[in-house]
Amino acid sequence: MNASLPARLLSLLSLLQSRREWSGAELARRLEVTDRTVRRDVGRLRALGYPVRGTTGTAGGYRMVAGRDLPPLLLDDEEAVAVATALLTAAGGTVTGIEDTSVRALAKLEQVLPARLRHRAAAVSRATVPLVRPAPNQVCPEVLSVLAVACRDHEVVTCSYRDRDGVVTERRVEPHHLVTGHQLWYLIAHDLRRGGWRTFRVDRISEVAPTGRRFQRGEVPGGDPAEYPRGVLLSTPFPHRAELWVAASATRVSRVLTDPLPGRVRDIEDGGCVVALGSDTVDGLLREVLAVVALGEPVTMTASDLLRERLRALSARLSEVADGGPASDGAG
Repeated sequence: MNASLPARLLSLLSLLQSRREWSGAELARRLEVTDRTVRRDVGRLRALGYPVRGTTGTAGGYRMVAGRDLPPLLLDDEEAVAVATALLTAAGGTVTGIEDTSVRALAKLEQVLPARLRHRAAAVSRATVPLVRPAPNQVCPEVLSVLAVACRDHEVVTCSYRDRDGVVTERRVEPHHLVTGHQLWYLIAHDLRRGGWRTFRVDRISEVAPTGRRFQRGEVPGGDPAEYPRGVLLSTPFPHRAELWVAASATRVSRVLTDPLPGRVRDIEDGGCVVALGSDTVDGLLREVLAVVALGEPVTMTASDLLRERLRALSARLSEVADGGPASDGAG
């Protein structure tokens, strides 16, 4: 690489920001320079305020570490637009406590974007209308950040986890992937104390701390990190369940469900579909049933007596309202 000094420094900076640690030999090979040139260029970056630390080992290496001040980040075109889009999404309230911060960061980013990228980021901004409604299960940004770094660096963490019954246990896990969907964040990890793979809801994780211990990353069961939590959730033994036969396609029904996981809704031969619903609370199950019924198609249901009682009580109240009278107190 016959690059000028500024161009070579930018290339070196980009490499250091893309991975946790590089050996001197690897950097020299990627930049097509000598080890001595790499050492000199690292010194120049340090003089510019970038906290590059030398590491010990057989060949020695370099890593970018957290410094007292935040030096400029080097982003390519696609990364810059992606960051702008992510900040806009965060500003919509999907992660608690960082909405205003995201807006300020987005404003700063747009000020320094080249014109060709500013137009792309502006297009995303104009086309996106975030609903001013907090996510029902917000996550702590600090917890999310620590877990993301641990997944990247293959580092064991300890944490407290509150299960669906409110019981808190201490965990020591190997974090592998963070998966988001259906207004929830999930951590796929190998639980060292329980000896198996687990899916944790991140909004139930607290007091997470890195241990400094590295682990050899394995493969998630099934090989697909996006599919693994779906299978776990589908097999979860919910305390409240219902099964509906609906004279509508699975695609149409899935659109109205809060959590339309694949496998919960399946087409059947007569043109309708079967919907398997589950929830931790009868109220949650009631909302899902009402969403399906509101489609206006014929529905047959198998459910517990408790859910049927709640539906009858709600039907009576709705009838009173429709007739112009006040709804009486009751379930629902």
